[in-house]
Amino acid sequence: MSASSAFSDEKGGSSSVGEPEYGHDPASGGIFSSDYKRHDDLKEMLDSNKDSLKLEAMKRIVAMIARGKNTSDLFPAVVKNVACKNIEVKKLVYVYLVRYAEEQQDLALLSISTFQRGLKDPNQLIRASALRVLSSIRVTIIVPIMMLAIKEAASDMSPYVRKTAAHAIPKLYSLDPEQKDQLIEVIEKLLADKTTLVAGSVVMAFEEVCPERIDLIHKNYRKLCNLLVDVEEWGQVVIINMLTRYARTQFLNPNLNECLLEEGGESTFYGSDADQDEDEDEDKKEEALSKRKPYVMDPDHRLLLRNTKPLLQSRNAAVVMAVAQLYFHLAPKAEVGVIAKALVRLLRSHSEVQYVVLQNVATMTIKRRGMFEPYLKSFYIRSTDPTQIKVLKLEVLTNLASETNISTILREFQTYIKSMDKDFVAATIQAIGRCATHIGEVRDTCLNGLVQLLSNRDELVVAESVVVIKKLLQMQPEKHSDIIKHMAKLTDNIQVPMARASILWLIGEYCEHVPKIAPDVLRKMAKTFTNEEDIVKLQIINLAAKLYLTNSKQTKLLTQYVLNLAKYDQNYDIRDRARFIRQLIVPTDKCGALSKYAKKLILALKPAPILESPFKDRDHFQLGSLSHLLNTKAGGYQELPDWPQDAPDPSVRNVEVKESVPEWTKCSSREKRKEKKVEKPFYSDSEGESGPTESADSESDSASSSASGSEQSGSGSEESEESEERSDSDEEEEEEEEEAKKRKTQKKEPIEAVQQSESEQSSEEEVKKRKVSKPPPRNVSESESDDDEDSPSDSSQDSESEDSESEAEVKKKKKITPPKAPTKPVKKEGKKEKKEMSLLDFDDFEPTPSPQVTPVGNFLSSSLVTDLEGLSLTDTVLSPATISPSGSLKSYELLHRITGEGLLVEYCFSRQPFLPDPHMVAVQIQFTNSAATEAKSLRLEEAKLQSGMRVKEFPEIEVLPAGESATVVMGIDFCDSTQAANLQLCTHSRKFFVSIQPPVGELMTPSFMTENEFKKEQGQLMGMNEITEKMQLPERCQNEHAIVQRVTAAANLSRVPCGSDKECRFAGRTVTSGSLVLVTVATKESGPSQLTINCEKMVIGTMLVKDILLALTQ
Repeated sequence: MSASSAFSDEKGGSSSVGEPEYGHDPASGGIFSSDYKRHDDLKEMLDSNKDSLKLEAMKRIVAMIARGKNTSDLFPAVVKNVACKNIEVKKLVYVYLVRYAEEQQDLALLSISTFQRGLKDPNQLIRASALRVLSSIRVTIIVPIMMLAIKEAASDMSPYVRKTAAHAIPKLYSLDPEQKDQLIEVIEKLLADKTTLVAGSVVMAFEEVCPERIDLIHKNYRKLCNLLVDVEEWGQVVIINMLTRYARTQFLNPNLNECLLEEGGESTFYGSDADQDEDEDEDKKEEALSKRKPYVMDPDHRLLLRNTKPLLQSRNAAVVMAVAQLYFHLAPKAEVGVIAKALVRLLRSHSEVQYVVLQNVATMTIKRRGMFEPYLKSFYIRSTDPTQIKVLKLEVLTNLASETNISTILREFQTYIKSMDKDFVAATIQAIGRCATHIGEVRDTCLNGLVQLLSNRDELVVAESVVVIKKLLQMQPEKHSDIIKHMAKLTDNIQVPMARASILWLIGEYCEHVPKIAPDVLRKMAKTFTNEEDIVKLQIINLAAKLYLTNSKQTKLLTQYVLNLAKYDQNYDIRDRARFIRQLIVPTDKCGALSKYAKKLILALKPAPILESPFKDRDHFQLGSLSHLLNTKAGGYQELPDWPQDAPDPSVRNVEVKESVPEWTKCSSREKRKEKKVEKPFYSDSEGESGPTESADSESDSASSSASGSEQSGSGSEESEESEERSDSDEEEEEEEEEAKKRKTQKKEPIEAVQQSESEQSSEEEVKKRKVSKPPPRNVSESESDDDEDSPSDSSQDSESEDSESEAEVKKKKKITPPKAPTKPVKKEGKKEKKEMSLLDFDDFEPTPSPQVTPVGNFLSSSLVTDLEGLSLTDTVLSPATISPSGSLKSYELLHRITGEGLLVEYCFSRQPFLPDPHMVAVQIQFTNSAATEAKSLRLEEAKLQSGMRVKEFPEIEVLPAGESATVVMGIDFCDSTQAANLQLCTHSRKFFVSIQPPVGELMTPSFMTENEFKKEQGQLMGMNEITEKMQLPERCQNEHAIVQRVTAAANLSRVPCGSDKECRFAGRTVTSGSLVLVTVATKESGPSQLTINCEKMVIGTMLVKDILLALTQ
């Protein structure tokens, strides 16, 4: 009998009249009935003695959670079953508790002893679930219990439990940052763990708690590099980002010599004209280069690049992007090209992935254009692409444009101009302008094509063309007077302000080329001056001034007329410009010395504008980061460190071998042989692939110099790569000698078989065992651990099977491992890549033809003119205004001076609109530095916000000197609730966990209405939306002024006019949802007064009643 049928039998087989029937299928609508008894059947099933009924109930509850339904009222009934002996029920109970433990903290605390017992359960899933629930209870009183549980779990035999312990560390740190030192000890212990299941999670904990403690990574660096390929995908992303920052602090810049050469080239170009000075500069640079030692790549740097390269074939786009940014920031220039193919492959993914990848490709193409040139066709735009993808592809194509491929690219642009997408057409016209700027050979052709667009039907296309033509004409104006005349005729038709202003500027700047047309244009503009936009008016004034100086006979009266109109304009910029121009150009008795130079000032030669890529300055953000995507520093972003001038000591990454074997270590003859096997150096003699710049001599030197430090290391890369120069026979002889030595040593030592703890082994043992037992390299997509979360027991079995592997198998695997191909010159690699390029071309693309130079006049045909769509001008960006502090506002303490180590932080609700987002409450924060030293990098980060909450952080305060204060404004969307916004206040050295909790009265904004509107709205908010309370007002609160003052102090409401002296009315709306809040205070001469609140949201109304009652009766 099934559980559901058993339950229906218990109930009597049929439901009584009036009760809703509950469907047994979790997806059916019955269990989501709005009736208040909807969960009674589930409670009865959970209270039953039958495990089958409990299991059925828990399955239904978890299904409801999965559908987003609220089941928090079942918490007491579920938490009782945490002690159930049935393992399946217990698992589902813990799934439920993880979801609701944070909301129902008081009830969860009652069962804390049961969770502690769960930590000792023989089943690893229960132990991990118990720890997960325990760390979800956000109450500071149980911090010591959580700390003890994490320490015990970090030493657990199961890697799944140790992984859960690593996940619990950031939760505990956010709850109580004071525990940082103890948590760092646990992190240090878990970093030494040898299992791939734990590696990603503990590095994530390291990044959250102590990213500055790079010394913890030294001993584990080689192990993390070697484990990387087998770690879960999201663990790989975290580890790669951490190792990128680590490598930037520990290794030298592999492109340093090339950077010096580039700098030398630039300074020679911009140097003095004297030949003698140039020769001296060149001699100095040659001396500097000769003194600098030839660059030799650190073997550990090479290890990182070699072990991350296979991950470019990962199925996870985030992993590929992480490896791409690592290569871009760390690899020699000759080796960076390998990432291009992988990134182009990602362009076949979803549009969201394409957007992120193209943002990064656009940045890369500015510095390293040659990397993506073979894949030009992959960036051609499809008609189905969204606008933002089209614009980014256009950006990449423009960056890749060169003399050889410009004809192909411009033919593409010619097609794009016929698109129906106006924004895209506008971007294409700008791209044509940029190509014409950078490549002089096609400038005239581009200009002619844009001029043809001036006769287009769409005004916005014409306007964008005018703006681009204006910039191009500045380069060679004397050749293009016909174009200027043609544009002057357009002033009657074009109405877009930016385009009109551009035409007027061109006519004024080059009025000597069009002496007959310019005065007539000024005459027409003077007629319509009062109706023009401000940007056009300013250019009319400039045109009048330039014509007055060059052709005063014809334009003197016109200029005076325009200046008189501008003198009384509403805009003060225009009035100021007119006053300034009049004093400068019109000679008077009082005119100053500047009037003599008016012509030189106004008609000075202007340099042609440089059209640059908007991605030019983004490379200072780490590629792949949110900050790079937004082009602004995001919360939690860590700057990529600069390369060190001198290489830090590489010996810090060497792992010492422990001579004495602890009692708890399981020793066998095979393991002792592995431990003693340290005669081989960490890298074989010819393994130092140190990039294209190093010579054969430097390779052997680097290998021999690192041998003393590396021979004790535990990475064991000699098993993964074989030397070219060493023959197989030599290797076998060495192995036989080593085995003979080990047999002698083993006779002296007893064999111990003791249970070994996986988490406390030295990194020497763990890495050697992993390397010895690792099978031949597999494809990355096969080797990714898909079932890490689902079957943690498998990984523990794998680690045990490593111990049982025989020496014969080790030898066999060593021989099977294919020898590494010799390092080839860069040119050969380039040829190989070109052959493989066809794999990346889409099916419908033909191979890239050899570049052919097209005649300049032909590739923009007359068809360019037709069927064009308009474009939209750029949007204006609102900047947040700083809110002036008010002395009457109540302040709250955010960070105490003692806790903040001399930094006092207070906040208040300024009750002024937050301009960047009107749905946010403006919070004014004041920092006071009472310490003896300055505070740096003051900023807020979102720690853990409630669902739906949003925060707009204030700009970072870089330095706050000792004894000074600073005030900033931030916005918080509380979602019309009084729940606290949990944030992290960060300085350059510390992080403090703080929370901002709003009184209910600060969640509103005043709403101004008449008495009739108030009564109408109040009539619609009756019944359950109305709350009435009687109260006895004290004597000092009987008058109207006192009531208004106290109510407005308690809630951000506005006064509504009222005809009666005995009533005070107030109105407001909630900030987030705009729900109406109406307050009425009616006083009576005899008897209690009455407070009435009408509110669409009953919860807010109930809380507001309490606050206003308290304010009026105090």
